[in-house]
Amino acid sequence: MSFKALCLAHAPDADPEKHRSVIETGRYKLFTVAVKSQPEALRVARNLHETEQIHSLMLCPGFTHRDCAELFDALGGEVAITVARGDGPGNRIVGPVIQKEFFDLAD
Repeated sequence: MSFKALCLAHAPDADPEKHRSVIETGRYKLFTVAVKSQPEALRVARNLHETEQIHSLMLCPGFTHRDCAELFDALGGEVAITVARGDGPGNRIVGPVIQKEFFDLAD
């Protein structure tokens, strides 16, 4: 039995059916999926929990505390949930890029 984890990331132009990957080592299976919204995140997480029995769900910093709680409840409290949060210096590095790519949609 391998450890199975899902990593979800937000992207404004994501298509979760297309923007996904799987890395498998034999003892570890990592699914990555980009989603646009919380409803997509819920759908993807439920599906992979049902079909793959994932053990862990890792979320990008764009997920709120409320989103995390909703995902935890949707997975029946059976999946560990972690959120990637940066420190101050790291946030200053990526902040301008995230602002431009995700929120300055005039480009």
